[in-house]
Amino acid sequence: MDVKIESSWKEVLQPEFEKEDFKQLTEFVRKEYTTKKIFPPGSLIFNAFDLCPYNKVKVVIIGQDPYHGPGQANGLCFSVNDGVDFPPSLVNIYKEIENEYAKQMPKNGDLSSWAKQGVLLLNAILTVQAHMPCSHQGKGWETFTDAVIRILAEKKEHLVFLLWGSYAQQKGLYIDTNKHLVLKSPHPSPLSAYRGFIGNRHFQLANQYLKEHGMSEIEW
Repeated sequence: MDVKIESSWKEVLQPEFEKEDFKQLTEFVRKEYTTKKIFPPGSLIFNAFDLCPYNKVKVVIIGQDPYHGPGQANGLCFSVNDGVDFPPSLVNIYKEIENEYAKQMPKNGDLSSWAKQGVLLLNAILTVQAHMPCSHQGKGWETFTDAVIRILAEKKEHLVFLLWGSYAQQKGLYIDTNKHLVLKSPHPSPLSAYRGFIGNRHFQLANQYLKEHGMSEIEW
């Protein structure tokens, strides 16, 4: 199957694209886009991969599914398009960075600059129906993104995985902590941010680990 995705990812993921499950998922997604309002725009479904090639990945952040409001989702977990109000989880992510680095909160919520530095901003589910969170749950995306995480964890060394909340932690259950740095905390949503996300120092710890292993730090 010919999937429009960045070339280094296409090479490592081609066996996944040939699986019957993925073909069925593709048929479902195509039908959804032609009959309903689906986010993100079709051209941005694989934006996380397109902006962060396989051979550049240093950090992996795992989200659940795209934002479901108009103009929000841009294919990167926790990220919104420039000019869109910050969702509460992103506000708390920025607050934690403010605390760690004593820097002002950015004026826009587009995290593309992180992706271009080697942060894979991966949602477990890559599409969603407007105003219906988790509407594409159980359709096959989770199997695909599990494979992405497994390939990264098995084929690479010294990655940083940021697992915020029980959903992401379940997704990263089988990552070898001898090969990679796995950082866990509560989710940045308002319901749980002050139970351990705020103050987790994940952004500094990630950079410290990258530096220790001869990689450039992320400008958060």
